[in-house]
Amino acid sequence: MRLVHLSRRFFGSLRPGSPSPEDDAWARAHMRPGERDLWDLMSNQDRRHAIGVARRVERALGNEASRPILAAALLHDVGKIDSGLGTYGRVVATISGSIAGVPTAAQWTESRGFTRKVGLYLRHPEIGADRLALAGSDELTVTWTREHHWPETSWSLPHHIATALKESDDD
Repeated sequence: MRLVHLSRRFFGSLRPGSPSPEDDAWARAHMRPGERDLWDLMSNQDRRHAIGVARRVERALGNEASRPILAAALLHDVGKIDSGLGTYGRVVATISGSIAGVPTAAQWTESRGFTRKVGLYLRHPEIGADRLALAGSDELTVTWTREHHWPETSWSLPHHIATALKESDDD
């Protein structure tokens, strides 16, 4: 399942262009001002992906899809901006993390150049959560950003909300 998700993300990232003005306005309506500033730093492909995730979360949760939940869907990958990696660098980072293990990423962030970028990319959940906390995000938004790659048994959000967010990201 993860391979299918990663393949879709890869091919989707090759498409140029930003989200439509309508999609962008819809996304911004679910963010606080500090979150919008971070949104503007995200790549076009990450913003397009995030809008798709948030739309699926909205369909899955209906009226329960609150602003903090939709912001979590929209901003869960915001920590990727720190790596500065493009599509092919992200592929290398993902493979490297699969081989060496994500815990190695902390050591890689202590180095320089491409290795540091790979380490930052692999640590995007915690980096993004820190950025969102500093931007004044709701605790739910920060928590999901930090936990979105954790095993299901470690999630702290209500199970049905975390499941909707995860399944919408994996779709």
